[in-house]
Amino acid sequence: MKKLIVIALSASLLLGLTGCAQTDVVAKTAVTSFVSILDKNSDKIYEEEDGYAFTSPSELEVFHIGEDIAISFELAPFVEAGLDIALLPDYIEASDTTITIGMKNNEYESSENANEAFAELVANNRDAIGYHAALDHYGVALGNGNMFEWAKDTSTNDKDIVFVLNPQPFIDAGVDVTQVEGWVFAKVETMEDGKKVEVDKLLKPYDLK
Repeated sequence: MKKLIVIALSASLLLGLTGCAQTDVVAKTAVTSFVSILDKNSDKIYEEEDGYAFTSPSELEVFHIGEDIAISFELAPFVEAGLDIALLPDYIEASDTTITIGMKNNEYESSENANEAFAELVANNRDAIGYHAALDHYGVALGNGNMFEWAKDTSTNDKDIVFVLNPQPFIDAGVDVTQVEGWVFAKVETMEDGKKVEVDKLLKPYDLK
């Protein structure tokens, strides 16, 4: 994977994620809930040079856990919906087939498996981990309104993992975000300054069977 631009983490990046001042409840449950998903979907975990990759059921999207905390996804649907790659901001990387958005995990050390790598991710990047009450999800904020989320309880949630994008940079780059195949352009309820607000997002949810 290419080196990603370093993004300084702060509470302001947690759009859509309601954080917790302490590291116990959110952090611990975030780890146990996602590790449970990893354990049930071990065939979707791959080792990479700098960490681990957890793929979606379609294998068109990937959550990277390691030196880079990132999501990558298929470029073609965005090009077909009008994307001019040259107009994307620097923090969004586009290869011939893939778009990647994320941040550096400067504290990462080699891990024995994806479960260990994820626990390390949470421990070293606590400010990026939060809880999205509207969907009963935990998530990792990847900067600039982009996220990877997963269900607290997959047995009661039909959106077990969700790739979440800030649509505005894609709109600015020519994309008709209502026409990106496989992605849903939607209003998502979140909390800002103690108030419920709705924000625009591009969503790619999966119900893991």
